[in-house]
Amino acid sequence: MSADATSGTVTGILGRKLGMTQVYGSDGRLVPVTVIEAGPCTVVGVRSKERDGYVAAQLGFGAATEKGFSKPVRGQFGKGGTACFTAVREMSVAGGDAPAVGSTVTIDQLFAAGERISVTGVSKGRGTAGVMKRHGFAGFPASHGTHEYFRHGGSIGNRSYPGRVFKGKRMAGRMGAERVTTPNLTVVAVRGEDNLLLVKGAVPGARNGLVVVRKRSGVAG
Repeated sequence: MSADATSGTVTGILGRKLGMTQVYGSDGRLVPVTVIEAGPCTVVGVRSKERDGYVAAQLGFGAATEKGFSKPVRGQFGKGGTACFTAVREMSVAGGDAPAVGSTVTIDQLFAAGERISVTGVSKGRGTAGVMKRHGFAGFPASHGTHEYFRHGGSIGNRSYPGRVFKGKRMAGRMGAERVTTPNLTVVAVRGEDNLLLVKGAVPGARNGLVVVRKRSGVAG
């Protein structure tokens, strides 16, 4: 980050969910953890109080070639003198001005073992799912008299009044592939030399999926 003494702390970082493993805690117990490759991220743009009305930093993660970007997007990266990145997210800044464009943000600067964080990602897509899988319905009794109706949703209609199906009725439909934020996860270990964050708790998304890791007091962007 910038050496400027007035620079604040970026409240989050971008990363990639690698999968799960297990490590031994200080008490000798085996702890299941999710491994996140978090950063290093490059500051590709800043927001200032004077110009934009708030303070924030745009972080880039995952180096990419210029070939896959339009000319305006390439110009945006080139204006800041940075390389192109596959993912760019805006993070709030606490306690001062945004770090300088081109500076690097790493997990060593943001997190410590035992800290509580929140992680945002895109949940696994399940396609079209029925009411039992999607909403936890119990289904019909698997006994005599029930035929071809074990996993159905049951009646959805009403009488002549109101004569319609209410909005929000729990029915079969697309499940997953949604933006999910899981708060209050615990950082088990920070391995700065490998840019790895070991997190205890349910980290949303599939393997190799993009995740945003924020400090507990961070503002969701």
